Amino acid sequence: MSAIKILHIDSNHPILKQQLEAAGFINDEDFTSSKEVIESKIHNYQGIVIRSRFQIDKTFINKAKNLQFIARVGAGLESIDCDYASSKNITLIAAPEGNRNAVGEHTLAMLLALFNKLKIADAEVRSGQRNRESNRGHELDGKTIGIIGYGNMGKSFAKKLRGFDVEVLFYDIQNNIGDANAKQVTLAELQQKADVLSLHIPWTPETNGLVNRDFIQAFTKPFWLINTSRGKNVVTADLVLALKSGKILGAGLDVIEYENSSFETLNGKQLPKSYQDLLEFDNVSLTPHIAGWTFESQQRLAQVIVDKIKEKYFGNSHK
Repeated sequence: MSAIKILHIDSNHPILKQQLEAAGFINDEDFTSSKEVIESKIHNYQGIVIRSRFQIDKTFINKAKNLQFIARVGAGLESIDCDYASSKNITLIAAPEGNRNAVGEHTLAMLLALFNKLKIADAEVRSGQRNRESNRGHELDGKTIGIIGYGNMGKSFAKKLRGFDVEVLFYDIQNNIGDANAKQVTLAELQQKADVLSLHIPWTPETNGLVNRDFIQAFTKPFWLINTSRGKNVVTADLVLALKSGKILGAGLDVIEYENSSFETLNGKQLPKSYQDLLEFDNVSLTPHIAGWTFESQQRLAQVIVDKIKEKYFGNSHK
């Protein structure tokens, strides 16, 4: 096999490049050039390693005449035109196994912080206030946790809940995937019973705006919402209305509807009023798309990608 050339357009853990070079792959880096510049030279490469810097669309794929694989160092592939890439016999590689533990831990952390009013209490203590009664919290034991999406991330969160006396239910479009950590139910049953809703779904046309006014009102009880999946799965304006009415008791959002495709910034200088309104709620915790962004997951993601690239070309002989 002639040497495979790989272009890395995003920085990642150094073991990714090191191990690929040790395996005989030729690795080039370009972390700063525009999409157009990358397109002008992508025909020289058989592989590309990305995170979320820009869209891998039909135009890009058409110029990548020798491309054999696209590897995304992350879980989702929504920045890639997957159907078109597959039609060109390009292998798509992702690494949801790499950061599932980090996402599970972050989801649990956000939930416990909301239940125990850690954000409010910390701010008050720093300002010289010691308000015990107004910061009385809730216990997780006895609650019903509803998970939508029971892939790598949903399963990881359910596993983290094993130490609590809770009922864990999940809804997923795939059938018969329940396990010892969670029971599969219909969406209607989940909405009837859940005290907490945690989203662990990709962004797709089907999940876009899933959590909207009608969806929220279908819940029997007021509930807490955690979203560590994709921002566009929740309609922010409808979330704000539900927070104002008390239908949603609090929200932990690692992602937001107005993120750009790289997740690094928010779209537009003038964000909608619904975003500004969201910032006013004390019972909303926000983090900047970091649920899967730990030191450990950075290395684990890179290792998963290395292993999958090696497996594509060498099979199991590399292990």
